[in-house]
Amino acid sequence: MKFQQIIEKIQQKQLKNNLPVISLGDTISLGILIQEGNKQRIQIYQGILIAQHRNARSSTITIRRIFQGIGIERTFLIHSSSLQFIEVKRSAKVRRSKLYYLKNINGKNARLQERSKK
Repeated sequence: MKFQQIIEKIQQKQLKNNLPVISLGDTISLGILIQEGNKQRIQIYQGILIAQHRNARSSTITIRRIFQGIGIERTFLIHSSSLQFIEVKRSAKVRRSKLYYLKNINGKNARLQERSKK
């Protein structure tokens, strides 16, 4: 068995099957496992999904949130063991594949129009 096949077999076991359907513009809440010394806790990170990279094992999402008036972007691996859950809070109607234009907009202009549920 080749080295690449061994790696694929190991990564296949680590894939998550219970992921919700997420799309750009969604406000999502992530539960991230934080290690502090010998203790572990789940920290919730909530923001707008502005970018998504879809690859079977190394899929990533970029979340933007405003913390104390400063925009923070963070990229997460979807199939990481430190990511405990993903929950969709609200969905927005967008027409672009990346929402990087939200970096230059402040205040109420940065709001996205909510998508109607069908």
